[in-house]
Amino acid sequence: MCCERTLKHLRISDPSPWVTRWSSLIKPGGSVLDIAAGSGRHGRLFLQRLSPVTFVDKNVEPLNDLVDHSQATILCADLEDGSPWPLEGKTFDAVIVVNYLFRPLFPKILDSLNPGGVLIYETFAEGNEAYCRPRNPDHLLKCNELLDKTNTQLQTIAFEQGLVTNADITGVKQRLTAVKEANLIEIK
Repeated sequence: MCCERTLKHLRISDPSPWVTRWSSLIKPGGSVLDIAAGSGRHGRLFLQRLSPVTFVDKNVEPLNDLVDHSQATILCADLEDGSPWPLEGKTFDAVIVVNYLFRPLFPKILDSLNPGGVLIYETFAEGNEAYCRPRNPDHLLKCNELLDKTNTQLQTIAFEQGLVTNADITGVKQRLTAVKEANLIEIK
């Protein structure tokens, strides 16, 4: 069952509408970090836009076709096993996280943003138990949690929480787009 679910998730190839909607905030050619990249559907969007992308996942096999891509860096890392953060000292113009939650990473994610860098985050929240996996509260955001985790360091551009039916996987989600040290952001 777990393998079937994983394979189904990896077959999703279109970027999340949330990521696509806010991708214009990322400066052209800006560096992108795709955390828990899976098959790389979000990072691939930015490769098409000529941005260098660092893909991180504990299973990088679905990214094998990008090994020789000059703008792709593929890092095999289990971000939850207690190992040191594999990107220490590196910063990016954007960090993308979709359908993934490991709370201890929040400080590292925020530290990975350059000034003016954009965080686009979308994952499951409490209430999702009625729709699909995950159902474990350790993997579900609490009410307003993305706002609470980011509001002292980032300027929130957009936030939503609730039932999402126009996404890759229908469920209860939180979505946040925020910018680090932004003075004025043009919303397109």
